[in-house]
Amino acid sequence: MSDKTFGFDQPEDSPGFLLWQTTITWQRLIKKALDPYQISHAQFVILAIALWLEGIKIEPTQVLIVRQSKLDKMTVSKSLKKLASLGLIKRAEHEKDTRAKSVHLTIKGRALASKLVPIVEKIDENFFGVIDIKNQKHLITLLNNITSKNE
Repeated sequence: MSDKTFGFDQPEDSPGFLLWQTTITWQRLIKKALDPYQISHAQFVILAIALWLEGIKIEPTQVLIVRQSKLDKMTVSKSLKKLASLGLIKRAEHEKDTRAKSVHLTIKGRALASKLVPIVEKIDENFFGVIDIKNQKHLITLLNNITSKNE
């Protein structure tokens, strides 16, 4: 009699389990790189999004950061408070929408984000470099499809 509790013969046959393992392994590498800067992964993502938005001349707001990062509102709010206390960002009421909060990198925040982005991108390059560029592009397409269908 076989156990039909699981829909897979082996854990490695489960895409969810493999995604979990991949994510945990990748996050461990990112955490190790960010720890010396006393920045969490979520805080880094927020700094990087703010830097990217400023670079394309879009004013970063809390709502845009939530939307882009897929982090929950509470995590973004708490992270922004911490980043502000560290002097890395400033928050203010949006000029046109008083319900919105604008997020601006300070000089210190911009410098840190600019330093950390290449470090994290190098981790990504090494981590995902075990698969060729064509398959990396395919993986990106697949992950985008999954993310966009589950918003």
